[in-house]
Amino acid sequence: MRRGDRTTRRLRIAAAAIVTCAVTTAPGAATANPSPTPVPPTPVCEVRDGRLIEISGMVATADGYVVVNDGANDEARRRIFFLDRECAVVRAVPYPSRPRDTEDLAVGGDGTIWVADVGDNDRSRQTIGVWKLPPGADRPVLHRMAYPDRPHDAEALLLTGDGRPVIVTKHSATLYAPSAAPRPGATTPLVKLGQVRLPASTTSNPFGALGRAVVTGAATAPDGRRVVLRTYADAYEFDVADGDLIAALTGGTPRVTALPDEPQGESITYSHDGRSLLTVSETAGQPPGSTPRILRYSPPPAASPEATPTPSARAAGDESAGFGEVWTYVAAAGALGLVLIVVGLVAVARARRAGSR
Repeated sequence: MRRGDRTTRRLRIAAAAIVTCAVTTAPGAATANPSPTPVPPTPVCEVRDGRLIEISGMVATADGYVVVNDGANDEARRRIFFLDRECAVVRAVPYPSRPRDTEDLAVGGDGTIWVADVGDNDRSRQTIGVWKLPPGADRPVLHRMAYPDRPHDAEALLLTGDGRPVIVTKHSATLYAPSAAPRPGATTPLVKLGQVRLPASTTSNPFGALGRAVVTGAATAPDGRRVVLRTYADAYEFDVADGDLIAALTGGTPRVTALPDEPQGESITYSHDGRSLLTVSETAGQPPGSTPRILRYSPPPAASPEATPTPSARAAGDESAGFGEVWTYVAAAGALGLVLIVVGLVAVARARRAGSR
């Protein structure tokens, strides 16, 4: 590498570092520890059924677990699978029609299983859906919903205390919920409720920076007092006060549990007693012989009641930027100016090299 080329490369790297610093250190960003010390999980059991290699959603029950695959092309994998405590399949419930892209699960207080058919990698779906399987039913029922703005890709589903489904989009962590109770045979409009701002992270994962920024799963604790979102790298747990799940997500500061280097971690749920977080990864595309394993993590303890949460997002409908967001824009603008200076220096360096030849 010639000296001039090496100098140009260093200037470009410096420009990138300036932008990164300006964006990630702006006041108002969520302040939870971005790099918690990983604590090794405890393996619970291995899922050895060959149909379950794309597990994208999981809930824990008194008898075991319920899981679904991620948009499986194989018809035999398009089921709602019930597992015992040893991860053996004891029941597989088919859908009455083909689902599009099932991504997450939730369980209601009455035992109803909710399946989030909300995946949309191409962002082209006119409607998304939730399938509801009441206890003892032999087929789930589809309830269609539509976003108020544009299609979104989503992989996470939550339930409020009164049984209202909440969709969390993958790339922006925006919250949507139906404007009325979803009904079979109808399309219910969704409304935007707010946006979650997750802390920065440096946790190792197969997808690097992108894996730390996308929401791939969610769960509500059995007692309704906590809610968790996960990325490919970390779990973010929020405390829910007075049953207001939306306020917790848009205004709370999460506790962070590192989930390092899971092969493709898209599922998270609480254990049936609510004391632990459980995860499981997809194994499609992994080395031969890989089997999904349910892992148990111990989340950090809740903060003291006297602690004041730091607002971490602006609620939907509030169009005024807060101080933190304004600072972010100012910092970004300053960074842009510095980048332009760097670009000018690069041009000058190149001109000098050309003139000396």
